[in-house]
Amino acid sequence: MLFDLLSDIIKIDDVLIITKNTAATCEIRSNSLTIRQKEKWITIGDNDGPAHIHINSEIITSAEFIQEQKPDKLNFSIQFFDKNNERTVTAFFTKMYDQSNNLFSERKTLYDLLHRKYSSKIEF
Repeated sequence: MLFDLLSDIIKIDDVLIITKNTAATCEIRSNSLTIRQKEKWITIGDNDGPAHIHINSEIITSAEFIQEQKPDKLNFSIQFFDKNNERTVTAFFTKMYDQSNNLFSERKTLYDLLHRKYSSKIEF
């Protein structure tokens, strides 16, 4: 199910996929990315391209759809966690608002459709 969720996420343009640890952060946009799985490794992006992410599918144990209130708007994300409940990967839905901070209903619908398909919290 992890592969399916990631596959659905990268089909949507302008999702920012972020991996982060204490020393570095990697960010790639979902636009025109490929995805494949070989054994435990899920690869998002082209191995020969300028950027890609390898995700160990055995380490990620859950995902959660999160809407976080910021001072001027809501942020929409899907966050992936390991067995220690540490966030390992996040998919942020970007370009959700116009210049006046009005939510684009079509972008919100894309997020809501995924949310309904997978539920609020997913265990892998």
